Amino acid sequence: MGELTIKVTDETFKADVLDSNVPVLVDFWAEWCGPCHMIAPHVDAIAEELKGKLKVAKVDIDENPAVPGRYGIVGIPTLMLFQGGKVVERVTGALPKGRILAQITPHLEDSKHHHQHKH
Repeated sequence: MGELTIKVTDETFKADVLDSNVPVLVDFWAEWCGPCHMIAPHVDAIAEELKGKLKVAKVDIDENPAVPGRYGIVGIPTLMLFQGGKVVERVTGALPKGRILAQITPHLEDSKHHHQHKH
């Protein structure tokens, strides 16, 4: 795991994700989940590509059952994009990186227009 992704627990979820002033992509995964390991490099690559626009967090659902329970996570890998403490996008399953980016980048574009007035 690169230093671009942060490890989030049930205890730190509110501070790291819900109270974040930048959008946070949360990767819900588990050690035993094969597809989770398949998309891990994509998630790391997205963290690298969108550095500064997006924070990427990983939640191990075995160690931290409360958060996945609260958001009704049934299958993993599940990626959820949080903005201002709300879920704005949910990506389930081992999708190619392009598909994941296609689902999350429109939200990031929106947030850019609201906050920055540089052209």
